Amino acid sequence: MLTHLVSGTLSGWSLIIAVGPQNALVLRQGIRREHLGTVLTICILADILLIAAGTVGIGAIILLAPWALEVLRWLGVGYLLWFAWASLRSARTAAGLQADAVQRSLGAVVTTTLALTFLNPGVYLDTVVMLGNLANQQGPSGVWPFTIGAMVGSLTWFLCIGYGARALSAHLARPRIWQIIDVLIAIVLVILALRLALG
Repeated sequence: MLTHLVSGTLSGWSLIIAVGPQNALVLRQGIRREHLGTVLTICILADILLIAAGTVGIGAIILLAPWALEVLRWLGVGYLLWFAWASLRSARTAAGLQADAVQRSLGAVVTTTLALTFLNPGVYLDTVVMLGNLANQQGPSGVWPFTIGAMVGSLTWFLCIGYGARALSAHLARPRIWQIIDVLIAIVLVILALRLALG
């Protein structure tokens, strides 16, 4: 059981630890110290739900409906490009967090988090299809320990980057550093959008 649990955690980390739109948002909210708990709760619960769905066989259904992933793919491309544009627009001001008095509403942050989570086809491929298939290859006694391990991987990763960014926010909040962060986020998101568009 412990072996399956550790294997699930390592597999979860390997798929989740990547600079994507969801992780970029968590980092951003951590640095801003703005609605971080809400963002982390949504990201963690969404991953837990999707990993469980993959384990009970939803991944196989998704593979049988490629049109659904195709729709999600193009929605994801559009949203990634929009988020990249918003990051570049933010970088132009180079105001830094201390000078940025504009606080986004909880509703706006929740909407953005849900969109970046559920409009990203990569989330479904990683959590539902990949982790779901890996879990079901563990044998009857290893399916749920592996699944729980993958959930623990998601939980620990999001908490680390969210509260890690929050702890370092005083150092990362200077105008020039924040501008660089915004530009890097935009570049990564454009690359992800192109990879997604090109299949």
